[in-house]
Amino acid sequence: MTVYTQTARFDTGRAMTEDEMRRIAPSIFATVAHESRSERFQPIPTIEVLRGLTKEGFVPVGAKQSSSRIEGKADFTKHLIRLRRIDDGKVYNVGDTVCEILLKNANDGTSAYELMAGLFRIRCLNSLVTQTGKIEEIKVRHSGDVQAKVIEGTYTVLKGAEHALAAPQDWSSLRLNAEEKHSLAQSAHLLRFGDTEGETKTPIRPEQLLTERRTGDMASDLWTTWNVVQENAIKGGIRAVTRDEFGRRRRMTSRAVTGIDQDIELNKALWLLGAEMAKLKGAR
Repeated sequence: MTVYTQTARFDTGRAMTEDEMRRIAPSIFATVAHESRSERFQPIPTIEVLRGLTKEGFVPVGAKQSSSRIEGKADFTKHLIRLRRIDDGKVYNVGDTVCEILLKNANDGTSAYELMAGLFRIRCLNSLVTQTGKIEEIKVRHSGDVQAKVIEGTYTVLKGAEHALAAPQDWSSLRLNAEEKHSLAQSAHLLRFGDTEGETKTPIRPEQLLTERRTGDMASDLWTTWNVVQENAIKGGIRAVTRDEFGRRRRMTSRAVTGIDQDIELNKALWLLGAEMAKLKGAR
């Protein structure tokens, strides 16, 4: 069982301890910059920001960090933390959407400090969730008056996060016909599998992104359809048949998106795709 499923449960959730975070993502605790950085680089100690957010009621429920092949860099590299309120007394049901704060940072020059609001749809009460997008965000460069920018930006994101929770209700009222669902899937297919030239060479077809993984997702509203497409694009597991260089049939399965930056960028793009469809359908 992962730390996330231990800590982020919707029935008995708890905060990750600092010892748990240190084992999984030691770079969270870097208080100085990596030796490769110049004097102009101002380190942003993630753990200090994290402790400040905890005082605001947001506690860490999951964390991960990137690997590094450079010796000594693992303690400074890119990391991502998921935070949520668990003291607000809310009772969740399957299908509800919860807002989390995502904090990304690195003190080796590979990432700015970035704080995002993300929506997560509950699949079952023991913490199976599907990320539904990144809504509000701020980025802070590792230079200048870093501390003031971080504090100001944090409150901006927290405020924007509350407004984002209106999307599930708004999008649920918008019905999509078969052509509109296909258009959404086709655009998502290009985002997930397209190259820099806008070409897709995968044998996976756009309509496969519309395959529901559970009976509760068999609906035609934009919110449900978007979640189905997003889950298939991010989690992978879609099967197809291709041929190798000798013409022999070969089965393949799409991979899950696991890289920190790839995950963030794809979710952002998919969210904008859903938002544009909502506008076309007359949403506010």
